[in-house]
Amino acid sequence: MILIGGGARSGKSRFAQELALRLSPNPTFIATAQASDDEMAARIKRHQDDRNTAFKLIEEPVHLENALTKATGVALVDCLTLWLSNNLEEKSYDFEKIIKAAKLRAEETIFVTNEVGEGIVPMHPVSREFRDLSGQMNQKFALESDEVYFLRFGIAQKIK
Repeated sequence: MILIGGGARSGKSRFAQELALRLSPNPTFIATAQASDDEMAARIKRHQDDRNTAFKLIEEPVHLENALTKATGVALVDCLTLWLSNNLEEKSYDFEKIIKAAKLRAEETIFVTNEVGEGIVPMHPVSREFRDLSGQMNQKFALESDEVYFLRFGIAQKIK
């Protein structure tokens, strides 16, 4: 397992895609984003246009463990933060289940995640809950990962 984190627009997705392509000529990209509005649809389209055509695609915003069992070769999950957001209302997130599914795979699994805990304390209770859960999730995934990278300004720093 490899975890790649950083803030918004830090270059983590680009770094993760380059790493996946170095590890495998035909990796699987597991997309967790949902086009809930026009702006998000445009973001998804931009990511699709930026992605190399060598990637096989699985779109799975909720049941990530199922997508991991279907993925062949190196799997790149982009991103854990959106997956958590998609599951927050139903409280149907199970970090351990995702980690177990990744560890059962024969090939590498690369997870992309956002660091959301370095900013101010959010005013809204749901936002604070999301920030706290994101931090807990990132700690669990970092602990279980063989490698961890953090990106700032497009520069990756290996921290584990």
